[in-house]
Amino acid sequence: MSQQTILKVENISKQYRLGNVGTGTLSHDLNRWWHQIRGKENPYAKVGAVNDRSATATQDYVWAIKNINFEVKKGEVLGIIGKNGAGKSTLLKILSRVTSPTTGSIKTKGRIASLLEVGTGFHPELTGKENIYLNGAILGMNKAEINSKIDEIIEFSGCQMYIDTPVKRYSSGMRVRLAFAVAAFLEPDILVIDEVLAVGDAEFQKKAIGKMQDISKGDGRTVIFVSHNMAAVRNLCTKGIVLEHGTSVFEGNQNDAVDFYLEKDFSDHNSIIKSYINAKRTGKAKVIIEKALVYSENENSIIKTGHPIYFKYHIIKSSNIKNKDITLDFRIDDNEHNKLLWLSTGLKKRNQQVCSNNNFIIFEIPKCPLNVGQYIVTTQIRYQGVVQDWVIDAFSFKVEDGIFFNKVGEVSTKQSKLLVDFNLKF
Repeated sequence: MSQQTILKVENISKQYRLGNVGTGTLSHDLNRWWHQIRGKENPYAKVGAVNDRSATATQDYVWAIKNINFEVKKGEVLGIIGKNGAGKSTLLKILSRVTSPTTGSIKTKGRIASLLEVGTGFHPELTGKENIYLNGAILGMNKAEINSKIDEIIEFSGCQMYIDTPVKRYSSGMRVRLAFAVAAFLEPDILVIDEVLAVGDAEFQKKAIGKMQDISKGDGRTVIFVSHNMAAVRNLCTKGIVLEHGTSVFEGNQNDAVDFYLEKDFSDHNSIIKSYINAKRTGKAKVIIEKALVYSENENSIIKTGHPIYFKYHIIKSSNIKNKDITLDFRIDDNEHNKLLWLSTGLKKRNQQVCSNNNFIIFEIPKCPLNVGQYIVTTQIRYQGVVQDWVIDAFSFKVEDGIFFNKVGEVSTKQSKLLVDFNLKF
């Protein structure tokens, strides 16, 4: 391992047995042992399904991560991104030594502190202050070192009033604040952070990102950061890794990694028909969206800035459910999940005669106000006020360059109302 490299991961893999706790049955354990004493390879290392959560299980074993290789130098901030279930948290648990890899090795220099889940490592019956000393001791700090940092930790966490209260009485946000402050101020050489900062409020997230930048740039320490916030990855990280189905599919500059992930994750943006098959849904499911169509002047035309844009949602419902009792909302985000637009059938006064019982609802924006780029849509259907079908990041679409202005420097009256004005058809 070179002088500057502080963490090196070589061929890390982690295998789990589906449907069981532990590595498997007694017969499998004996078989592994018999192969081991004869100097042969683990027979179950040759089998195992790919970590694709949407696929049907066909084998007893699955590789949560497979053959991961990378190295991080001192002072770098590594962003690990990927879909839910891609293996990010499993990788961080191995790096934090919460679990051991099935194969491969990890070489590190220095002390590792991890913030993997809300309240990880906190004893619920101990006070906030007592947990600071407990976590410091786990990290190898002595009492004098902790005493020198404890005032900064408490002040940064914003939990001064409750610092002598048992942690079990803290909210999830307070636990994250305190846990992050402990991990950051007790000066580990490598700080490992999972997607826990999403629990905190906007003010604390800003403070935490600023602190992580100070840790890497000012103190020259290393940060490994998992997040679904692409803007945070771009701003904070110096390099990125993209995981897909438990394997690394890209490693390089953080901006290139984010662009690769967004392009791959939403590869259907050029298609007019947006399928909802395999979409992760929540709700009562009395009414669901079967598919969506996004198009311009006709169903074969691409979407351009300043041109009409239509969102046609095909819904599945029983005949006794009337459209007048259905509310369909959808939100448009940019490719870094910044919220841009929200439209809802509830924003329009609907005449009973207009609300037919067709199995589709069409939104029309007369002139598309979106810039060139990719956009992500989240949809929600409510029936009589109860959520029936809520799909986050249901599909994406692409907007290409077009004419937004009637004349140079002039915007029409109709265009100025675009953010709130749209037409509906049932």
